[in-house]
Amino acid sequence: MVSSTDTIYALSSGTLPAGVAVLRLSGSQAMVAMSMLTGGRLPAPRVAALRTIRNRNKETIDQALVIQFPAPHSFTGEDCVEIHLHGSKAVVDAVFTELDAIDHIRPAEAGEFSKRAYDNGKMDLLEVEGLADLLKAETEMQRRLAVEQTSGQLSVLYDDWAHQLTRCRALIEAELDFSDEEDVPDSVAAQVWVTVSRIKTEISDHLNAGGSSEIIRNGFKVALIGSPNVGKSSLLNAMSGRDIAIVTDIAGTTRDVISTDLDIGGYLVTIYDTAGLRDTDDVVEREGVRRARASAAEADLVLSLSETDSDAQQIELASYVSIVNVATKSDLHPERCTAPYDLVISAKTGKGLVELKSLIRSHIETRVGVTHSLAPVRARHKKRLEETLNYVSDALNSEGMDLAVRSEYLRLAATSLGRITGRVDVEELLGVIFSEFCIGK
Repeated sequence: MVSSTDTIYALSSGTLPAGVAVLRLSGSQAMVAMSMLTGGRLPAPRVAALRTIRNRNKETIDQALVIQFPAPHSFTGEDCVEIHLHGSKAVVDAVFTELDAIDHIRPAEAGEFSKRAYDNGKMDLLEVEGLADLLKAETEMQRRLAVEQTSGQLSVLYDDWAHQLTRCRALIEAELDFSDEEDVPDSVAAQVWVTVSRIKTEISDHLNAGGSSEIIRNGFKVALIGSPNVGKSSLLNAMSGRDIAIVTDIAGTTRDVISTDLDIGGYLVTIYDTAGLRDTDDVVEREGVRRARASAAEADLVLSLSETDSDAQQIELASYVSIVNVATKSDLHPERCTAPYDLVISAKTGKGLVELKSLIRSHIETRVGVTHSLAPVRARHKKRLEETLNYVSDALNSEGMDLAVRSEYLRLAATSLGRITGRVDVEELLGVIFSEFCIGK
């Protein structure tokens, strides 16, 4: 993203037409632009006021609510303006035309408002990423996870660890530099390692909790596995409430993996419909079977579907993958009892589908826990935390080595924590992170 002192503008309220279109400006010329559009009548800071928006020929464009947010008390830390227009494309385009005619004002790039907030110290990198996740949140649990991150609690935790490690280094340096002074106790460094050992345990526990956040953010994967024609595609359609997969009586209709996202109990769940498992000479179908087994191996939960006892399939699963045996087409087999299955369903009549979704939610809550504590959210966070943990372990395991070496390990650990929040040396990450945002945020 190009650094610039230009004033930027963008539509922040989404696709037009709409009831209201919110136009945002940020930068040194924001107030000038609002003054030109409204004829010089600026409202009091942070007070919405009704104004007539006019073009350079003094012709009326629209009636709008305008709000000014003087620096530094704004989202970006710069002078900001919001103009709430009627949400037609013609109105918005007319205002954009007027803004384009003003020197040093240009359209914003994706994520540029948030980038300026970061540059001006209004947000750290964790809070920026949390905001990006909040904008993309589709389920209640994703929203809660994102809000937790934007609240700054994770930043406080990581900054506290970094501060403690820096203090430990300071004590070590005091012993190295002032060991002959009477006011420096003997073996101060020996007291440090109790603190470092505790931090190591806390970081390790924190990392172990990261799997739950990853499931909430990226979704819980459920694979439908079984022989041809046991009702996998029908179940996918029934659970989603629409025709996603083609359903026929011909065995081998599904030859590739088809997926859809569902909101089950506030969690994002991705359901994978797969090819029927059987031996076949058809090259395409054989590849579909291979992909079906791969989907099962990568899933968090496998629903093994069977219409009859002879349909049961043996599949190899990872140790963390749970399997649920589901009897299908109960409308055709009303005499069937649950044993030896975990659940009996009918995609046609809807029997057992509520129970199935409840069962999926139960498996999710078993994995993530009903209550959620602070945990790393992204792979980037986990990588830096693992790096921190390695440096802390190296410092603890290098007993007997020069204290300066052990102090350097602690410095590297604190630096790794700083890279999570953006306190140090993260310039190469910024373009990637802010490119995730939509225009106007």
